[in-house]
Amino acid sequence: MSRAVIFDLDGTLIDSAPDIWRAANAVLEGEGLPLVTFEQSRGFIGRGARVFVERMELAVTGANKAARTTYLHARFLHFYERAHENTRVYPHVAEALEGLRSAGLRLGLCTNKPFRPTEAALRHLGWSDLFEVVIGGDTLPVAKPDPAPLLEVIARMGLTLPEITYIGDSETDAETAERAGARFGLYTEGYRKAAPETLFHDFLFDDYRHLPDHLAQLKTA
Repeated sequence: MSRAVIFDLDGTLIDSAPDIWRAANAVLEGEGLPLVTFEQSRGFIGRGARVFVERMELAVTGANKAARTTYLHARFLHFYERAHENTRVYPHVAEALEGLRSAGLRLGLCTNKPFRPTEAALRHLGWSDLFEVVIGGDTLPVAKPDPAPLLEVIARMGLTLPEITYIGDSETDAETAERAGARFGLYTEGYRKAAPETLFHDFLFDDYRHLPDHLAQLKTA
């Protein structure tokens, strides 16, 4: 039986792709490099900020150079922490989160977004006290799809795998859950590229009003 629900952030609870795109192009413009399209930027999301920058750099320069990547990554983080203007919460998320808490479920967050931009986004949304434990993409030496970040959230909450359900939107989240051995709900309106049916999951949903029902069905399965 679930005692807690652990969420991914970008593409799962919030759509931050427009602000990530804006931060990316602010970096590129400042360096006199070609800009990327929104679709390109959206396609770079999913494995953390460093991988995002590597993909961006490769797209606009044709190569990755370690020193340049490190510099672009630092510049990206500077803008990323301040990019909230166009970030929106997915429909019915706020009500769903409050409903889960009212039902006695504990909430955690496991994201590949770096910790400082994550904190900034949560402050912006008024969610600073919503999640018991928050693990960012740079909190540990490894990031998702390595299962360690998810397992760390569970450990810090004093729980075990059978007591949690993980909710995410992407191939990265599905692989994380599968490798951890966690129950997993796939939100199908995020940044996923593959067909949802092809990914590891216990349930699929496209509307947060249906999430409590899915969780209840897991409890009785």
